[in-house]
Amino acid sequence: MGRPWTDHPSWEVVAEASSLSGRDVGRLLLEAGQEELTRTDNAQLATFVLCMVVLDAVERVGIEPSVCAGHSLGEYSALVSSGALAFEDGVRLVVERGEAMHDAAEEQPGTMAAVLGADDDTVEAACQRAEGEVWVANYNAPGQVVIAGTVDSVEAASALAKELGARKAMSMAVGGAFHTALMAPARARLRKALSDTNFTDTDTPVVANVDARAHRRGADWPSLLSAQLCSPVRWRQSLEAIDGLGGEPIVELGPGGVLAGLARRTLPSATALAIQKPQDIDELVAVLAGKEVGAGAHEGHHGERLTTSVRLVVSPAAGLFQPAELFVPSPGARLRGQQAAGEAAGTPVEVGALLGRVGAVEVRTPFAGQLAGFLALAGERLVAGQPVAWLRVERTGE
Repeated sequence: MGRPWTDHPSWEVVAEASSLSGRDVGRLLLEAGQEELTRTDNAQLATFVLCMVVLDAVERVGIEPSVCAGHSLGEYSALVSSGALAFEDGVRLVVERGEAMHDAAEEQPGTMAAVLGADDDTVEAACQRAEGEVWVANYNAPGQVVIAGTVDSVEAASALAKELGARKAMSMAVGGAFHTALMAPARARLRKALSDTNFTDTDTPVVANVDARAHRRGADWPSLLSAQLCSPVRWRQSLEAIDGLGGEPIVELGPGGVLAGLARRTLPSATALAIQKPQDIDELVAVLAGKEVGAGAHEGHHGERLTTSVRLVVSPAAGLFQPAELFVPSPGARLRGQQAAGEAAGTPVEVGALLGRVGAVEVRTPFAGQLAGFLALAGERLVAGQPVAWLRVERTGE
């Protein structure tokens, strides 16, 4: 799952995580087979680190979140994204969490199953009627609830759910009964690591799994992350909270696109994207610029169709960036993110136009289009390949 990112500058995050964790994370991301990655400790570290690679890549183009959330393990990624948790502490906690949950699953084996086509109350009733150790573990989306517990109890609850009207119950290839009482030993172990971690207050809220509420106080997180291990993930409720906070588009960072799909199912009118490879960042930039992307957005239209793509101009060398005189902003203007340099937003540029210099090396655009904004600050030290500016490129077709 790491293959698309190996040539991206953000891949350097993998080496840093390997050093911090004492594990060869690159091998997990590029070579490990399914059996090895199914181990909870391996799966959690690999997934967290790849999420951090994608986060770093998105941050390099100046995009910042207005609200964050993460599903189960993803809550740690969300906390790093918001600034509530340092990357180094995130790696340390994920390693401890993965090992603790793996050991708890070895001590008390369990499994999980996804129940489809039934509402929350029906699935809860099936778990209660099973009269065993089985509970709701994830409220994922309308008509999609995950249950977890001992193998026999999950099978019994799955059968009861189908009797009560569920369309399907599918077993999941996981290493334990996560987010249930069977994870109590892991919670006790993780609590110590959390107590030794500094969580900071943030302006960017993080919606928590446990209560589906937005939190900005760092002091809230040790108890929330501890409780999360034995409490259901209220993801549907979290998505509704994000929607209430104006968090759109909803952008999933990391391997796969399951969460973006859940967002579309829960919030049909919301725009949801999954950033799984570097090229997906172009689509995100275009959406934030208010442009429709992809043929699917134009289904039902006939005749001439306008499609918009985004092109990033990257630095050809390492050094300090200085925009060309034409693009030097008025005093106080910002150059990062969606805010263009000075009054240059929308300025037409031709192939080869000079945008600035990195040290003594010229930065010229290989594309023609409209300048949408700069992604580097004047005087910022850049590395080769780092995005400098982005252009809107439009074309017509039949």
